[in-house]
Amino acid sequence: MEYDVVIVGGGPAGLSAAIRLKQLAAEQGKEVSVCLLEKGGELGAHILSGAVMDPKALTELIPDWKERGAPLHTEVTEDRFLFLSETKAYKTPNWLLPKCFQNHGNYVISLANVVRWLGQQAEALGVEIFPGFTAAEVLYNDNGSVKGIATGNMGVTREGEAGPNFQLGMELHAKYTLFAEGARGHLGKQLMTKFDLNKGKDPQTYGIGIKELWEIDPAKHQPGLVIHTAGWPLDNDTYGGSFLYHLENNQVAVGYVVGLGYENPYLSPYEEFQRYKTHPEIRQFFEGGKRIAYGARAIAAGGLQSLPKLTFPGGALIGCDAGFLNASRIKGSHAAIKSGMMAADAVFGALGQERAYDEVTDYSKAFEASWLHEELHVARNFKPSMSKGLVLGTLLVGIDQVLFGGKAPWTFRHSKADHEYLRPASDFAPIQYPKPDGKLTFDRLSSVFISNTNHEEDQPIHLTLRNADVPVNVNLAKYAGPETRYCPAGVYEFTKTDEGQNKLQINAQNCVHCKTCDIKDPTQNIVWITPEGGGGPNYPNM
Repeated sequence: MEYDVVIVGGGPAGLSAAIRLKQLAAEQGKEVSVCLLEKGGELGAHILSGAVMDPKALTELIPDWKERGAPLHTEVTEDRFLFLSETKAYKTPNWLLPKCFQNHGNYVISLANVVRWLGQQAEALGVEIFPGFTAAEVLYNDNGSVKGIATGNMGVTREGEAGPNFQLGMELHAKYTLFAEGARGHLGKQLMTKFDLNKGKDPQTYGIGIKELWEIDPAKHQPGLVIHTAGWPLDNDTYGGSFLYHLENNQVAVGYVVGLGYENPYLSPYEEFQRYKTHPEIRQFFEGGKRIAYGARAIAAGGLQSLPKLTFPGGALIGCDAGFLNASRIKGSHAAIKSGMMAADAVFGALGQERAYDEVTDYSKAFEASWLHEELHVARNFKPSMSKGLVLGTLLVGIDQVLFGGKAPWTFRHSKADHEYLRPASDFAPIQYPKPDGKLTFDRLSSVFISNTNHEEDQPIHLTLRNADVPVNVNLAKYAGPETRYCPAGVYEFTKTDEGQNKLQINAQNCVHCKTCDIKDPTQNIVWITPEGGGGPNYPNM
């Protein structure tokens, strides 16, 4: 099938690009055909975010979003930033908070619901949206430029043969292809390698964000309350912190982010999150409440110095596929929308000049001149500072953000990729995590159950190993099997063969598509590839 533009990914970046292209075409009385693929069974099924949303970019895209019923219902009413010890909470006075932690004018939202609404706007403008289809392969022209994508075959058995429901994938060709797969995109990663897009850039750094949605006692609910914490249960040297956001309808989104540059292979981000909820200051919100949803997703947090080159012949990276998230604000949706708009402007201009398959360098120029570039420049030292430990990091962030307003004459760098930080298990003692109580704290499998995750059991395993011997011979022997702890969905477990030998079992049907294994595996032996379309989590309102 031939299109002017194919967009891979139905998140805020992809949908905003699609909407913007159709808006420009309507304004100028031109026809532009736009196709958008989404691997989730429906738009929003794989969308997970905190989320407090800055409406700035949405207002640029759709100025009358309020009148059109966009699901931004709960304006932030109060910011609290707490430093936690094991039993106490110390509130930072609001006058001391850097601007990045001030949320006046922002909204507590379900990003999945905002994405579903954006999908309605896109379809009304004539965008062709295909949910349940994965972009499995990048297609190239003879000259090496991107020609489009091929969707994955459906109904393939575990042995790689055509099953009874087999359906051949399709080729979607486009003059320009935009990749909006989210953090650590499967095809984005390949494009970065093929076109050397990371040349001269710092390594990208990531966090794993683990989130639950709760319905709490109405007496404890305060719509618009935004709480962030740092400190316990993580030690001083491990980057991370929590968010707790009060939405409408007595619902609270609670989550924990752990930077994936941690050293201790015994650390489990999932268990740290469960521990965090037991803190006296935090548990009070949840006692008597009910957990209704769970999910996890990696977050690209490297910032400006880790952004790859955005364009290549025939396409561009947008949103978190490039890494536009502002780690200091814990916000990426406004950046994703803005990047999608800028890429759409550049592509539309190129189509107007009857160009195809070349580089839309106007996108990079627009970004460098935009408020988004300025915002990321101000935030550039936050993540490298906090990676130096909580005490020193907080001091450095205070100097950078409060004293210099983000305009300090220096830029801190990211020196290593996250998987390079893990140290041998012999350097550490195992961490004894408490057993879940089933009321406030939970095990992984009951959590995965309420993420509505499902994959066809007979399909090929999408968590592939470059070398089948490495998990036992290296990861288990040297690092005590860290994949059993960094995965928030119980995908990886070490079992015994009949002969009593260790082996890695991969429970691929549990996978919530967070990409943590692809990022943190110390030998980079695990490679996440797209499973069959429609599989994975099915988040209702995360």
